[in-house]
Amino acid sequence: MTGEVTLLVPRLLQPLVGNSAELALDVGDGATVAQLLDAVAAEFPVFGRRVRDETGELRRFVNIYLDGEDVRRLDGLKTRVAAGQELMVIQSVAGG
Repeated sequence: MTGEVTLLVPRLLQPLVGNSAELALDVGDGATVAQLLDAVAAEFPVFGRRVRDETGELRRFVNIYLDGEDVRRLDGLKTRVAAGQELMVIQSVAGG
């Protein structure tokens, strides 16, 4: 049995993932946030570049929540994700 995680994509980034509001990602028996982002970036490279910088870290204006908890407050990109959990990408929009 494979396990899936739902990745919720904000409206601004949806055009970069085939206009999908959510993606179902296979995590098997567990994966890290970084591994899941790598999998999405393999199919949608521009999305990957918008979410992470050249060093692979999350861009400062991008937040990712695992079941409502900011991954930066957990174990960052090394945070383990299990089947049935929900990842949500939030991209801050600067205004002034």
